[in-house]
Amino acid sequence: MPAQNKDGRTYTVGRLTREIKSLLEERYPFLWITGEVSNFVTPASGHSYFSLKDTNAVISCVMFKNQKRRLQFRPENGMKITGMARISLYEPRGSYQLIFEHMEPAGAGSLQQAFDALKKKLADLGWFDPAHKKTLPFLPGKVSVITSGTGAAVRDIIHVATRRFPGCRLEIVPVKVQGETAEAQIEAAIRLVNRMKTSDVIILARGGGSIEDLWAFNTETVACAIYESEIPVITGVGHEIDFTIADFVADLRAPTPSAAAEMVLPDQQALAQQVNRLNLALNTAMEKRIRLLKDRLSELGGRLKSPARVVDDFRFRIEDAENRLHAAMDRKVSRDRERLFWLRRTLENSLPISRIREKAKQVTDLKGAIDMAMTRYTDTGAARLRELSARLDTLNPAAILDRGYSITRELGNGRVVTDADTVSTDDRVEIILAKGRLVTRVESPE
Repeated sequence: MPAQNKDGRTYTVGRLTREIKSLLEERYPFLWITGEVSNFVTPASGHSYFSLKDTNAVISCVMFKNQKRRLQFRPENGMKITGMARISLYEPRGSYQLIFEHMEPAGAGSLQQAFDALKKKLADLGWFDPAHKKTLPFLPGKVSVITSGTGAAVRDIIHVATRRFPGCRLEIVPVKVQGETAEAQIEAAIRLVNRMKTSDVIILARGGGSIEDLWAFNTETVACAIYESEIPVITGVGHEIDFTIADFVADLRAPTPSAAAEMVLPDQQALAQQVNRLNLALNTAMEKRIRLLKDRLSELGGRLKSPARVVDDFRFRIEDAENRLHAAMDRKVSRDRERLFWLRRTLENSLPISRIREKAKQVTDLKGAIDMAMTRYTDTGAARLRELSARLDTLNPAAILDRGYSITRELGNGRVVTDADTVSTDDRVEIILAKGRLVTRVESPE
C-alpha cells in the first residue's frame, strides 16, 4: 500500500536544495575551522579548490583569487590550516562547501604573536638601526654560504656565482634550516665563520615555507649571532613576501637566495665593460688635455722674447738717441757760427773804436759762453750716454750671468724660482749659467 502525503506538500529538488542552503547560511554565516589540506588545485581561473579533512570527515572548500591575494603563505597538500569561512551549498550538485575568506597555517596565530613580540624587543634595543648595518665589500674574495647542503637554495647560489663572478671562492657551511636543531646549528655556523676570519661576506639562505618552517630564522639566538657578527651578513630566506627576524637584523636583505648571490657578487662582464668605457674616456680626456697644453705652450713660446732680442731693442734705441744728439749739436754749432759771422760783419761796419771794443768784448764773451755751453751740453750728453749704457748693461741678463749669477727655473713648467719655499725636496730644476745650463734635483729647500 503506497505511503500517504499527509500535509499535501511535495518538494522539488531545487526547492529543497534552496531551503537547505538558506538554513545553512543563516545558521553558519561565518565560522572558524581547522583541518588538513588535500587535493589542492588552482585552475586557470585563479580560484583554488581543495578538501579539508580530519580523521572523521572531509568537506569541499574553495578560496577565490581576490581573497588569495592577502595570503602570506602558499597552501600545500598535507598542511594543517586554520581559517575563517562561510558555509554554502552548491545547488547544481546538492553538495555543501566552505568558502574561505582567510586562512593561515595552524598555530600561526601564536607564532605570529611571538614574532611580533621579539621584533618589538629587538627594535627597542636598536638592533635594526641603520647605524649598525655594515657595507658589503665591492669585490669579495671569499663568501661563506650558510644553508642546507642539499636544498635548492645552495644550487641557486652556486649557479649565480658561477655565472656572475667565477673568480670568487664559495664556502658552503651546511646546516639544518628547520627543525629542533636548526636554530643552534645556524648560530654555531655564523660564529664559526667569524672565528675563522677568512670570509668577506656571509649569505644566510633557505627556500620558502610556512612560518613554522622558517621559525629558526625568527629566534633571538640567531638574531644575536647576526648582530654580533663582524663579517657583513646578507639574508635570502624564503620568497619575496617572507620576512623574518634575521632579515631585520642582517646588514642587507634579499628577497630570495638567488637575489642574495646577485647582490653580493658583481657581474664580471659588466665590470669589464665599465672598465673599458672608463679607460676609453680617460685616454680621450688625456689626449685632449695634452693637445690643449701643447697649444698653450706654442702660444706662450711665441709671446716670449729672448734676452738677445731685448738687448738688440735697447741698442737700437741708444743708437737712435746718439744720432739725434749729434744732429742737435751740429745744428746748435751751425746756428752759433752763423750768428758770429753776422756779428763780425756788423762789428766791421761800425767805425767808433769803443763800439768795436764793446763788440769785440761781446764777441769774446759770447765765444766763451758758446764754448762753455757746448762743453756742458757735450758733458751732459756724454753722461746721459754713459747712464743709458750702464742701465742697458744692468738690464742685460747676459751681463748678469757673466758676473757669476745664474737663473734657476722649475724643470717642466719653466717657472723662475725666486723663493726656496716654492720648491720641494726631489724637485728637478734647471740652472742657466753664462755658458751652458745644469739640471739638478733639490735635496732640501732652506
